[in-house]
Amino acid sequence: MTTSTHLLRQRTFLPLFVTQLFNAFNDNLYKNAMVLFVVYTLYNSEEAEGMFSAVASGLFILPFFILSALAGQLADMRDKAAVIRAVKLLEIVLMVIGACGLYLAWKGIAVDTVAIPLLLTALFLTGVQSTFLGPIKYAILPQHLKREEVLAGTGLVEAGTYIAILGGTILAGWIPVEWAAAAIIGISVLGYLSSRQIPPAPPLADPEPLDWHILRASAALVRETTQSREVWYAILAISFFWTIGAVLFIQFPPLAKNVIMASKEVASLFLVVFSVGVAIGSVAVNALLKGTVSARYAPASVIMMGLFVVAFYLVCRLWQMDQPAELLDVGGFLSWPMASVLLLCLLGIAVAGGMFVVPLYAFLTTRVAPERASRTIAANNIVNSGAMVGGSLMAMALNAIGIEITEQVLLSAAMCLVSAWLGKRLLAAERAALQPA
Repeated sequence: MTTSTHLLRQRTFLPLFVTQLFNAFNDNLYKNAMVLFVVYTLYNSEEAEGMFSAVASGLFILPFFILSALAGQLADMRDKAAVIRAVKLLEIVLMVIGACGLYLAWKGIAVDTVAIPLLLTALFLTGVQSTFLGPIKYAILPQHLKREEVLAGTGLVEAGTYIAILGGTILAGWIPVEWAAAAIIGISVLGYLSSRQIPPAPPLADPEPLDWHILRASAALVRETTQSREVWYAILAISFFWTIGAVLFIQFPPLAKNVIMASKEVASLFLVVFSVGVAIGSVAVNALLKGTVSARYAPASVIMMGLFVVAFYLVCRLWQMDQPAELLDVGGFLSWPMASVLLLCLLGIAVAGGMFVVPLYAFLTTRVAPERASRTIAANNIVNSGAMVGGSLMAMALNAIGIEITEQVLLSAAMCLVSAWLGKRLLAAERAALQPA
């Protein structure tokens, strides 16, 4: 029996895994149903579509930057399982708000004045929910698992997250928007029920008062994290990775519609392939490292990711030379010349990305004291979200000044070079820490 199979049979892991699956599935069902409906039904301008996609991504990420310090403190100083249950209960309320927005947009009722504000409000609140769950889903693992199981558990959580993203993305692209409105409420209820099965995870140190001064708490949290070179370089590398991911996800829907000339089902397929790839990379790197937490493959993985991004850009350029005259459905897209090459490029980007990022998350929970694991993840989320908001603003600026969506893909390739340099610095810090004093 493999470590992964063994973990999936344990009550200390399975309910958390299932809860995270429902959470990621529902977030992506809602977010993609909203973005695809707006891009393909409400707007008819590449600039407006790209701007809306960037604004939506920025609103989802913003709570991570603002509230991660509070979320990390809460997770370390309170029972982690109890926090998860409280957050999942509140998810039911925010999904009702989102469902109302989807229904009004579908009916064409007060679209600009009520429907879209409701949609974006629910998206922001979804980001708040994920901010409070983010530190826990990794930090709880060392508390419930053996040390040699943590990398496998991290890989399973990451792979499961992307399988759930895959499911939510497929469903968002294929079902009517009114069905999506009903589904997100039902799935939020299932997520709450599964969260009730997570075993207790009480704080590992005496609770301290929460610091409600958000800016001071955030600055102090990040400053403390810089004391460990390994953890700090891991955070910086993860931040650039998610900035690349944020920019790519902003670009996918308008690129699919205006460059590939594909339907929303094909835009959904792009996100599906990306999610499958990250899941494959997440599991593959655990097999290569044999359970050892190491950045050994980080620099090479992200360089390969950058090369696949460049290849994706070149295929898009060739595609524009023989562009369809009308939107292609999935069958039409798959029969078009170079469609398989385009999908292979996307898969390569994602597999390499999964291999890069999973060991770095394991660094954050194994290189610090267990009672500080949630705050370390929270510090990571602060830096990540700041970088991702920066990426979203950059994408908005490029759209505003009229840079083609295809050319924006090269921005992601350039950022891979920075991530590779950070991965190399992390590997050097790791090797230095292993040297005898």
